[in-house]
Amino acid sequence: MASEIHMPGPVCLIENINGKLTANQTALKILSAVKQPVVVVAIVGLYRTGKSYLMNKLAGKKKGFSLGSTVQSHTKGIWMWCVPHPNMPNHTLVLLDTEGLGDVEKGDNQNDSWIFALAILLSSTFIYNSMGTINQQAMDQLHYVTELTDRIRAKSSPGNSEVDDSADFVSFFPAFVWTLRDFSLELEANGQPITADEYLELSLKLKKGTDQKTKSFNEPRLCIRKFFPEKKCFIFDRPAQRKNLIRLEQLQEGELNPEFVEQAAEFCSYIFSHSKPKTLSGDIAVNGPRLESLVLNYVNAISSGDLPCMENAVLALAQIENTAAVQKAIAHYDQQMSQKVQLPTETLQELLDLHRASEKEAIKVFMKSSFKDVDQKLQKELGDKLQAKQDDYYKQNIKASMDYCEALIQDIFHPLEEDVKQGIFSKPGGYLLFIQKKQELKNKYYQVPRKGIEAEETIKKYLESKEDVADALLQTDQSLTEKEKEIEVERVKAESAEAANKMLEEMQKKNEQMMEQKEKSYQEHVKQLTEKMEKDRAQLLAEQERTIALKLTEQKQLLKEGFENESKKLLKEIQDIKRRNSATGPRCIIL
Repeated sequence: MASEIHMPGPVCLIENINGKLTANQTALKILSAVKQPVVVVAIVGLYRTGKSYLMNKLAGKKKGFSLGSTVQSHTKGIWMWCVPHPNMPNHTLVLLDTEGLGDVEKGDNQNDSWIFALAILLSSTFIYNSMGTINQQAMDQLHYVTELTDRIRAKSSPGNSEVDDSADFVSFFPAFVWTLRDFSLELEANGQPITADEYLELSLKLKKGTDQKTKSFNEPRLCIRKFFPEKKCFIFDRPAQRKNLIRLEQLQEGELNPEFVEQAAEFCSYIFSHSKPKTLSGDIAVNGPRLESLVLNYVNAISSGDLPCMENAVLALAQIENTAAVQKAIAHYDQQMSQKVQLPTETLQELLDLHRASEKEAIKVFMKSSFKDVDQKLQKELGDKLQAKQDDYYKQNIKASMDYCEALIQDIFHPLEEDVKQGIFSKPGGYLLFIQKKQELKNKYYQVPRKGIEAEETIKKYLESKEDVADALLQTDQSLTEKEKEIEVERVKAESAEAANKMLEEMQKKNEQMMEQKEKSYQEHVKQLTEKMEKDRAQLLAEQERTIALKLTEQKQLLKEGFENESKKLLKEIQDIKRRNSATGPRCIIL
């Protein structure tokens, strides 16, 4: 079970100093320790609209994010607070509070749009907080949403599609929650009571017309409708009398407006139960280190003058994690082999079987930990490393067998060598006695188990090194006739040729086994890769079907409202997704 992170209070995640955004190393270090999946809730809105109070409520604390008490905006940049998720075991709730948009003190508000964009890119639930009702002024203040197409890229390159890059926003944008503070209107339409969600839906209706005023009216509404997969609205009464707002965090619950208390509880309950864990394309769960990588990628892109790109961020993250996955897989292989292998192995096949079993497990480890391995580059690297490991074990096995056999031969044949030195066989009949003794010792050698794959080669080399001794004994043995000596020489030659043929067959068999193992290794890589690609493909299709369903719903609504041109644009986007579906089949180019 992953350990929980307990932060006593928020820390700055992305600093905004003199108009420059930078990632805070302390906050990144905290994120790197969060191994659990994260639910990321970000809030944005104009300065002094009470954003921080809501975030403190979500953290379950009265104090934390700075509330401020004057027109001065307190929160600069983006602040982060990681707390255990109250509803999801083994999940961390990451709360992101942003500096107030439109702060008069800043003068230059160029970073407002970037902070707005970053809050969207990093969160799984995005809260927009504003005062009063949803009127044109509120929509005008939400102009940042219309600038997202100039601030965010879904893909690194547009490709051949005629459809805007923003058509993919809905596939990775967070859920949108609009919180309306100090709301004083009655929720009704045409004399009938309506819900806050219905109020939001009515507020997002478009106007017909082609003049600039109508376009300005429609643009933010259309962006919210098209970009965000889910939309929710909450209204809040004023929390307390104006004179008490200055000390809001000191007030007891009984001193607050009861309706506000109830509304805040309902809001928190919804966020806890409906906010989803942050994921990336392919249903990749985001944890602390992955969120850290996204923060760095996006902030670095902005700092270098580029646009934050979802595809690039995911690929950069994949490169880091896939490289780590290779190391993890190799470590698993090493552990398995060290537990199972005892060198020397009796046969080469025994070693290859152990390697194959450990290799299979190592590939599984890699497949489980890796994602978006473009052209299987890292899997190829894993394959090369595993092949090198096998080759190294093969060499170790040979050496272990050779060392053991040489020591064994020395132990078994040493008495025979001593007898030769003592001249025991330098007499009539000594040669046959020597041959008989040598055969007995050979039999003794062969009876010893687990000598390894160099058993034959080592004994052959040893006996060949002693051929001069045997030949000398043969030639000086007076009990043998010349004819008998000739016959014995031929017998020794035939025996030597037979041993050489046997060695050749052994070598050929080893080569065949190694080639067979290489093919089996390749097939194992392909098998597991194919299974992963099919699973990824199914996941991608499921995501695209969800995107198509969202676009179809919006397309039908636009058509119903009489906006044919916008409806046609969405149909074109849907057709583009379907075209990409058919074009992006599995692509396996491993090894």
